[in-house]
Parts: sequence; structure tokens; C-alpha cells
Amino acid sequence: MIKVSAPGKLMLLGEHAVVYGYPCIVTAVSQRLEVSVSKIDDIPMDRRFVDAAIRAWGDGKDYAFSIKSAFSGKYGFGSSAAVTVAALKAMRPIVENWVLFDAAYKIVLDVQGVGSGFDVAAATYGGTLYFVAAGKIIEPLEIKELPLIVGYTGMKADTTTLIKQVAEKKEKNPEKVERIFQAIAKLVEEAKTRILEADWERVGKLMDFNQEYLRDLGVSSEKLETLISAAKKAGAWGAKLSGAGGGDCMIALATSDKREVIGKAIERAGGQAIDVRPNAEGVRIEL
Repeated sequence: MIKVSAPGKLMLLGEHAVVYGYPCIVTAVSQRLEVSVSKIDDIPMDRRFVDAAIRAWGDGKDYAFSIKSAFSGKYGFGSSAAVTVAALKAMRPIVENWVLFDAAYKIVLDVQGVGSGFDVAAATYGGTLYFVAAGKIIEPLEIKELPLIVGYTGMKADTTTLIKQVAEKKEKNPEKVERIFQAIAKLVEEAKTRILEADWERVGKLMDFNQEYLRDLGVSSEKLETLISAAKKAGAWGAKLSGAGGGDCMIALATSDKREVIGKAIERAGGQAIDVRPNAEGVRIEL
């Protein structure tokens, strides 16, 4: 038997713009999903991704997978990407990351129909990445820490629907939306430099600016805004939604001495503070 695990992910900056070829920054998180080649149990997630992985790399063999996840698919941590990467790695343990990424991204795109691949990159490479759509650029950012606080809204986001909504808005008002994407891209470029310098106060401000643009795109929500506001009032340097929007998670940056008070503020505002560490290791063989 072989057991493989892959991390979830959180988007730091650049969501939605990344779908149109602009860069983003994504981090792998400590909560992981495990895939074992063994007897099939009650698999608590979408089976399509594993089946597609078997078709792609199964070589006609009779694989049976057991899946165990430390995080719920409701959080928006990228469970589809993680299970795809882990299943492929389980079938071919000795494979280069770029080959694994290409295969997993193709599967996710075939099953979901949309996606830029940043979640696949996070599951494959781990760490914190500067990423351009479809893996044109996957650049690890070498950092020692990332003082991130995560809050869950309690609402599951519909990523595909939100991406389509932004696409419709872009079709109706292409110049305005393109300007927003370009502005987000500039924030991402500066954030890349500031993250490497560990200038977290400035990164927090850039996150605030990014949230304003996401709000203009119409992908935020009342619940997200409530949690973001609570985190900032409690002393966060900055805060924003993370991912497609509509629900799922928000993130904030703050000094370590403010983590507890910000977490409690998020919970008083009706959210759930999630104990998760960013900048985690990518896919790995556990057994």
C-alpha cells in the first residue's frame, strides 16, 4: 500500500484576474488530504477527480483508493486539486513536479470546465507561490513565515458560478473589468516584493486594496465584509476574501500577539476562526 498527502491552499492576492492570464500569489496550507491505494471506503468527496486520474495514469490497472481529508470541502481549500494531485502521485510516486502539475491541471480543467491551476500548483509544489495562469510561471517565494489568520464564513462558495458572473460582467463592460484586472496585477507584483522583504504591514494594505477591486467585481458578500471589518477593527494590518468569493474564507495579516484577539473578533462576528498554517509542504509520500 502507498499513502500520499497533498495540502489545501489559500489565495493571498490575485483571484479572478488570474483566470485571464494575470499573476496571483497562493499559499499551501497545513491541513492535508490523504489518498491511499487500498480498499475503497466511504469516500467523502467528489469521485470524478479520482476516476479521471485513474483513466489518465492507471495504465489499465485496477486501482482502488481510500481518501481521508483533514479539511472539509466546504472551506474552499482546494480539495478537488489536492485529491487529483495525491491520486496521480500515488500511482506514479517517482514523477517530476512539472509533469504532475500538467497532468493534474488537465484533469481538473476537464472535470470543472474552468480554472487557472493555482490550486493544483499549491497542492503540487507547496510553499507560497507566484503563479501565472496554466502554470506559465510557478515561482516559489522563499519566506520563513506568513502571519496569516483565516476565518470561515459558514457559507460554501460556488466557484464556477462566480467565475461565470465575472465573465459576464467583463463581456458587458470589458474596459472597466480589464482595468480592474490590471490594477490587481500591479498589487500582486508589489506584494511579491513586499512578501520577500517580510513587510507584512504593507502586504496588509495591498490586501485591502485587492479587496476593494474584488468588491467592485461583485464577488464579495455581506458575511465576508462583516468578518473582514471585524478583523481590521481588532488590529489586522489588512484583510480580504480568499478565493472565488461569495462565501468560503477570508484572510487577515497581523502580528502574533494579535492573532487570538482577531480570531475571537471573527467568531463574535459570526465566522469560524480556522487553525491552519500557511506556507506548507507540497505533495509527499507518507507511506
